[in-house]
Amino acid sequence: MGEPRVRARELGITIGIYSPGKHNAITDVPGVAVGHTTVHWGDATLPPGRGPTRTGVTVIWPHREDLLRNPVAAGFFALSGTGEMTGRSEIEELGRINTPLALTNTMSVGLVYDAVCRYLVERDSGVGADEGPVIPLVAECDDSFLNDARGFHVTHEHVYAALDSASGGPIAEGCVGAGTGMHCFQFKGGIGTSSRVLPAEAGGWTVGVLVLTNFGRRHRLTVAGVPVGAHLPYAPEEVGLPPRDEGSGIVVVATDAPLDGRQLARVAKRAALGLGRTGSTGGDTSGELLVAFSTTYQPGREPGVSAREVVESYAIDPIFEAAVDATEEAVLNALCMATTTDGRDGRVLPAIPLDRLREILAAHGR
Repeated sequence: MGEPRVRARELGITIGIYSPGKHNAITDVPGVAVGHTTVHWGDATLPPGRGPTRTGVTVIWPHREDLLRNPVAAGFFALSGTGEMTGRSEIEELGRINTPLALTNTMSVGLVYDAVCRYLVERDSGVGADEGPVIPLVAECDDSFLNDARGFHVTHEHVYAALDSASGGPIAEGCVGAGTGMHCFQFKGGIGTSSRVLPAEAGGWTVGVLVLTNFGRRHRLTVAGVPVGAHLPYAPEEVGLPPRDEGSGIVVVATDAPLDGRQLARVAKRAALGLGRTGSTGGDTSGELLVAFSTTYQPGREPGVSAREVVESYAIDPIFEAAVDATEEAVLNALCMATTTDGRDGRVLPAIPLDRLREILAAHGR
């Protein structure tokens, strides 16, 4: 067995001045629920199209209280656009989300989109009828370095299971759900999450982040300002290389601060700085897409003039700071919690060695 995996804070890594919430997770924002389905079976002896599978689905519900009729405000930002997030044009146009968000591998976007639509139709007679159609948010990263993408192994049942199992509280991280086959700075990566609770004088709001990592070149890996990647060269036993380009990442930011779509797009943009702090450069073939939503600002559906409260721009800086810090820590949690994983064609993504990480950080006074 390898060394036990722990989150960044258990290694003594702290990011920023604000404290995390109870679970240090996106689910610290009241009402937010997360579910995973992990699809992991088979080995490298299987022919293309038959396995092995190293993939899955992760879903985020902004809330479970009739999201269709009670949408939440949302904003979107593309740091680098070589990737897909369905529904982003509606976010940019209307500033809202009225379906759960789903994360998966690149070639399963269509199936997951279809499954979310069918799931909502089966549970709500208004979908596709009096309430009109839905446009689910489905975002992707490419896990085909390890996963047999030619086999289309994600099924409707996997999507339904993730939607049904979503809950609050602690969230599994690393090689789970959509993160099962993903990398992070050419180590194993996947799902990570973190949160910040602002002090009362800064509004008292909670900001939570969930990331799907599949980006970064090892030499650029930076942990709490320390150039860790420069001290972690490739080992002889490592088989092949993860993608030579920058890769992709998805960031989902949730908050209970009352922000409208315009402000949330600004929050999503600032969260990209958290990716940059870890070493991302948003490369040419990278798809780093970010979305932010507010659980307390719900756009109205009735005609008329809204009188909803919204955080003024002069008071938004602490929310920006919390989003940046939580994004950075979420990436580090994905990296620290992931385990060494093999996949197709004998390829292996190693887990970052935590003992060596501790040594490097200590040598730099961290």
